[in-house]
Amino acid sequence: MVVLTKNGHHIFNILMFSLFTASEGDLTHGKESDKKLTSLKLPPCQACKMVVESFIKGMERTARNHFGGGDTAWEEKNLGSYATSEVRLVEIQEHLCEDQRARDQCLTLAEAWEQHLEEWWLGDRKDNSDLMQFLCVETVKHCCPTGHFGPTCQPCSGFPDNICNNNGKCKGNGTRKGDGQCSCDVGYTGQFCDSCDTTYHISYQDDKMLLCSKCHAACQGPCTQAGVKGCLACMEGWTMDSEKGCLDVNECFASTAPCMKNEFCVNNEGSYTCLACDHSCEGCSGDGPDMCDRCAHGFLLKDNMCIETGNDESYSDTTRYLTYAGLCVATCIIFHNSPLLASGVGLCVALYVTASEYMLGSLHNNSLLSSAFNYFKS
Repeated sequence: MVVLTKNGHHIFNILMFSLFTASEGDLTHGKESDKKLTSLKLPPCQACKMVVESFIKGMERTARNHFGGGDTAWEEKNLGSYATSEVRLVEIQEHLCEDQRARDQCLTLAEAWEQHLEEWWLGDRKDNSDLMQFLCVETVKHCCPTGHFGPTCQPCSGFPDNICNNNGKCKGNGTRKGDGQCSCDVGYTGQFCDSCDTTYHISYQDDKMLLCSKCHAACQGPCTQAGVKGCLACMEGWTMDSEKGCLDVNECFASTAPCMKNEFCVNNEGSYTCLACDHSCEGCSGDGPDMCDRCAHGFLLKDNMCIETGNDESYSDTTRYLTYAGLCVATCIIFHNSPLLASGVGLCVALYVTASEYMLGSLHNNSLLSSAFNYFKS
């Protein structure tokens, strides 16, 4: 059983209030978004097409409600008099503009064009089954047929099969707007999109088709063909060869090192990248502890690889010095009982310490010499 104290009730109330406030805020935001969506204003041609699409959906819906659906011939055969009846028209109009997007505009236009829709439904539908052509192009004149533009629906350049050489778009295509000029796709230029842009070259061309491809990244400006051979000039990081075209410059081999200390150079096409050396290195020629020029502090060279020795070396030094101290203490104790014996033991301890330090020093010097040899060798 859960028991809520006074403070517990207070916390519970705060949480519930926060959840309620958040939910209310989400609902408010949702309503504002819906309102913006329904009040959206579309361009004339697009708005007319929206009304037509809504009407066509109504036709499909009413056909499904009566045995399935089909084309005009199917409707006349299976729906009988209902296919062209005013009853069906009313059912369609009652559910127009149910989509939320630009709904206000759709309803306004549907009401204004109610007579035109009835005229098409009851009379012109048999002769002109294309409602978009009847309403948007011929009646309210908000659209043009595909491939036409402007107030008088002039044909676009290259209509019907080669508009803008199929490499661009006719401005105003299908609407009563625009000037019919070609807006070329990327890589094409010219009044009718019949040429390649500056940094593109012709990859295929015949009487009906032009294909342009991007010049190689090495090219500065125009090119005549694909690859580095087609470049007329080279970008920075490349050099021109009379036979091979633009060749990559390996900046890593430059006389002046391009990278900072403790970095190594990696060549890329047209450029280079500086990457950090391994943490075991003090200078390097590549990635990893086996590519070091010298080993960093706390590392020793072993089998041509810089190995971390800091912790082991520190532990070994401590143990060694404690051993020396222990031997000295033992010698002092012996001295109190027998000075003669202590002198012999002290001599042995001194010889042991001296020999140990000499051997350790020799090993360290050999490691340093090996590192230096590898450095100058590289």
